[in-house]
Amino acid sequence: MPQTFHRSTNTISRLSIFGTVFVLAGTVWLLLTVNRSSYVSGVKIAREQPIPFSHKHHVTGIGLDCRYCHTSVEESAFAGIPPTETCMTCHSQVWPNAPLLAPARVSFQENTPIEWNRVHDLPDFTYFNHSIHLHKGIGCQSCHGEVDQMPLVWKENTLNMEWCLDCHRAPEAHLRPREEVFNLNYKPPSNQEELAAELIAQYTIQKLDNCSVCHR
Repeated sequence: MPQTFHRSTNTISRLSIFGTVFVLAGTVWLLLTVNRSSYVSGVKIAREQPIPFSHKHHVTGIGLDCRYCHTSVEESAFAGIPPTETCMTCHSQVWPNAPLLAPARVSFQENTPIEWNRVHDLPDFTYFNHSIHLHKGIGCQSCHGEVDQMPLVWKENTLNMEWCLDCHRAPEAHLRPREEVFNLNYKPPSNQEELAAELIAQYTIQKLDNCSVCHR
């Protein structure tokens, strides 16, 4: 019986199989790389805002506490965005006619909110509670970075699931006393491991990595 396929068919078949495997692996790698890139995650990219609000100026320069604007952060799942009345408490007297603050004046006069561009936006299927993290001794900087040095706010971390789980499984490096949570100049002490062990016991911290903790 004559040979149906040429001998080279075996080589072509092997090359096709291996080629397909490499193409699939390369595609997966490319997708993961793109997904982790700042183009997708927005990390280190400052968001333009209707008013160029500078945390560096208001926090480092003037000395405002985080809670002056984010009033609900200690009791609520959400940090909260301050109403325009909060801004105008100062800016009705300080730079009242500055062109940059025109949107704030219009918002205050017309009783309409300023439409800020959201920087930290978790998916709808992810539950995050600010108050519980603060209550357990996690400082603002652990998630938001050195926000007191940002002229315009950007994402310091990806906030993807892998990043969250790294902290949930090993929170020791991020723990601090509750009274230091809003201290943006806080530095971990040399005995951070001992302090973390004490805080884990004192604050009843569990290393939660169950899916239902965040996906409800």
